[in-house]
Amino acid sequence: MTTGNKLRLGVLGSGKGSNFVAIGDACAASDSPLEVVLVLSDIADAGISARARERGIPAQFIAPGNYRTKLDEAAEAAFVAALQNARVDLVVLAGFMRILKGEFLRAFPQRVINIHPSLLPAFPGLESWKQALDHGVKFTGCTVHFVDQGVDSGPIIAQKVVPILDHDTPDILHARIQEAEHELYPATLAMLARKRIVVNGRRTFFTNRI
Repeated sequence: MTTGNKLRLGVLGSGKGSNFVAIGDACAASDSPLEVVLVLSDIADAGISARARERGIPAQFIAPGNYRTKLDEAAEAAFVAALQNARVDLVVLAGFMRILKGEFLRAFPQRVINIHPSLLPAFPGLESWKQALDHGVKFTGCTVHFVDQGVDSGPIIAQKVVPILDHDTPDILHARIQEAEHELYPATLAMLARKRIVVNGRRTFFTNRI
């Protein structure tokens, strides 16, 4: 399935898959340096799996086990094996509602990427758009970051600002943040594929390479 030297992406998701759709649409461009080779979900009927199959991309459900917020040991091993068998270069989280730790992150060191709906380190965790409204801040946004052992605490790669307007409700603000995510995530992945971003410790830097 690989064309040329494209970066092979394995996407993990639990929901409708709107960020996956944005990434998939970007991959369809003739000059894209990206290719989604596998979609995995912890939800049997997740919308992201249907969106993948519509695009001819293999999609697989793997039962997560008995934990509510993380994968059990057997499930973690199954996710890792599926991604390794697909020879993914980068693991991309797109609404995946399980915390990844331990063996999973050791299997893909500094190769797991997530997008979070706030300007980290502000408002980590769940429903961050509601947190932003409750705190009365005037700007929020979204952050692409590497995944580490913490919760939304990995090195920041890129961010996009979204202003908070006077009429905003949680749903309206969340929708605008999602629009920003759909722009930022594919663009950031493309820059990683083109080696426009380098990492030094917890800091990331943009290079001049094209």
